[in-house]
Amino acid sequence: MSKIPKKPVTKRFQASALIGYVGLLILMPLWLFVLAPREGYSTGFVFAVYILPLLLPLKGIIQDKPYTYAWANFIVLIYFTHSLTLLWVSPEEMPLILLELFFATCMFIGCTYYARHRGQELGLKIRKLKQDLADEKAAYEQGEQKDEDK
Repeated sequence: MSKIPKKPVTKRFQASALIGYVGLLILMPLWLFVLAPREGYSTGFVFAVYILPLLLPLKGIIQDKPYTYAWANFIVLIYFTHSLTLLWVSPEEMPLILLELFFATCMFIGCTYYARHRGQELGLKIRKLKQDLADEKAAYEQGEQKDEDK
């Protein structure tokens, strides 16, 4: 963990991300194994598709790494898709669906802005493609210059 203190806004976004993450981590196994088990699917399949993806960013979230919060958004899209699909096809599970959608939204917004604000606090920057291309061009031209000198 970094010794650079977090601003209040950063702490709020982290709290939102953690509420969404922990909420999904508790809700999904409870829903899919206890409250409304899926018929026709094995326990291993349900675990691999709905629970395991949530465990992937666990270490980075515990270690408070902004980069992990950023890529965790790709994972939360699974739960957005799941909840939005079930809104259409399974209205009898509406309370659980809305809870999943709420937690996914909290996690998505929290992770997005936490990664942004914390990254700025830590001085982390993503290089712009324009700068990368300019650096590659300069290195290429420097290499050509050396070849001509030989």
